[in-house]
Amino acid sequence: MATTEANTMAQANSQTTIEPVRHLANFPPSIWGDQFLSFSLDNSQLEAYSKAMEQPKENVRRMILNPAIDTNEKLGLIYCVYRLGLTYNFSKDIDGQLDELFKQLNLQSYNEADLYTISIHFQVFRHFGYRFSCDVFNKFKDSSSGKFKEDMTRDVRGMISLYESAQLRIRGESILDEAGAFAESKLKTIEKTLDGTLAQQVKHVLERPFNRGHQMVEARKWWKDLDLPAKTLYVRDRVPELYVWILAFFLEPYYSEVRIITTKIVLLVLVLDDTYDAYATIEESRLLTHAINRWEVSAMLQLPEYMKPLYEILLNEYDGFYKHGRTNVIETSKKAFQDLARSYHQESEWRHAKEVPSFEEYMKIGTTTSAHNVLSKTALIGMGNIVTREALAWYESYPKIVQLSELIGRLEDDVVSVEFERERAPTATSVDAYMKTYGVSENVAVKILKKLVENGWKDLNEACLKPTEVSLDLLAPIIGLTNMTDVAYRHNDGLTFPEKTLKEYITLLFCVPVPM
Repeated sequence: MATTEANTMAQANSQTTIEPVRHLANFPPSIWGDQFLSFSLDNSQLEAYSKAMEQPKENVRRMILNPAIDTNEKLGLIYCVYRLGLTYNFSKDIDGQLDELFKQLNLQSYNEADLYTISIHFQVFRHFGYRFSCDVFNKFKDSSSGKFKEDMTRDVRGMISLYESAQLRIRGESILDEAGAFAESKLKTIEKTLDGTLAQQVKHVLERPFNRGHQMVEARKWWKDLDLPAKTLYVRDRVPELYVWILAFFLEPYYSEVRIITTKIVLLVLVLDDTYDAYATIEESRLLTHAINRWEVSAMLQLPEYMKPLYEILLNEYDGFYKHGRTNVIETSKKAFQDLARSYHQESEWRHAKEVPSFEEYMKIGTTTSAHNVLSKTALIGMGNIVTREALAWYESYPKIVQLSELIGRLEDDVVSVEFERERAPTATSVDAYMKTYGVSENVAVKILKKLVENGWKDLNEACLKPTEVSLDLLAPIIGLTNMTDVAYRHNDGLTFPEKTLKEYITLLFCVPVPM
């Protein structure tokens, strides 16, 4: 085995004069150029903004805690705070209030409530992990036909909220399955009759339900300083897009370091992905996988020249993480990265052999190459003391919620990118594997895989309801990553072609100031 491996390395390194045939993907260039490289910060102005916000924050906190405010107004306020991505400012206050309100809950009190009010209450409690019963929506069904009442459609705001409530369903909640289909159908019809802000709201919710979106619609100079893009010209240049991705993990200002750490790793994951998928020969793929498994500087000597910068940066970045003192967490992330490389390599072997594996075989590898496991574990490095030994052990146990996140990510990506992948080389995706295994057409396979995604969302929603296995803060990297997967791949491959989806998000977050 050692002799064969050495021969493979020698052969790969001896090919210095003949450039091998590569299945280049011809990824489109970055649409941002150097727009986000220059950044100036006026600390005095920042301090002024911070000071100006102190009193409004206290005013909101007092309103949340005010016992004189009725339930509808308080839940409406908490809903607004959540939708604005400001929950971290009032998390303990909100948790305390919701605990009390949920204990006092009487479903009979909703008999006279309107659709919008019931939907907002449902969303608030579900978003914060409470098992608020979906039976509250039964009152909107016709007793004779068992279908939702047509006159509901006149309440557009209520229909929007009903559709968003349906996105929080779990398995077995058939009424929310019906509600989602009903609301979607009616909203598509209503949209054509509306104009102005209401039309925009309907259009947006149909494209992007809030529960699966980015709560706030920073790229670092580190990427350019490394000069890695110039050394790996075949790689997609997607710094702003990936930073927006990581921003969905943690909106809170005090998690700035987590965002920096995870952005660095997701960028290296992108380079690794495109190296295996779009440039490296099968011999070079084997050498790279062997080097990452060894994780030693000396392994770099066996790599082709163009791979050496990537490998050196990978080792250096992980070495730099040890300043945080979380050795066990860093080792967990490192092992997940090695597992990712092995899985990328297996996909390369299938592609080289023009082999389509069985659906079961593919999903064992494909869920890993979604990179959800390595990214969620990497986020733990900067999260501080909440990542206890028990919490880390939970992550290492490969819990169901991580499996669900990987499944959603893998299938959503494959469904929208299968044609692009086939254009440049024979490949294996979940679509191809399902077609081969079950002897169905592509349309049938896509329909079934989309159904698996929707069931995955139901189970993910349920895994976030109390009592959860770990705190909601520890679930945040998994949920945020899954949400951004949906943002990027719901309608198309938004990472490869960011102008179709992610351009709007980046523009709203970093280019257009919020009106004050």
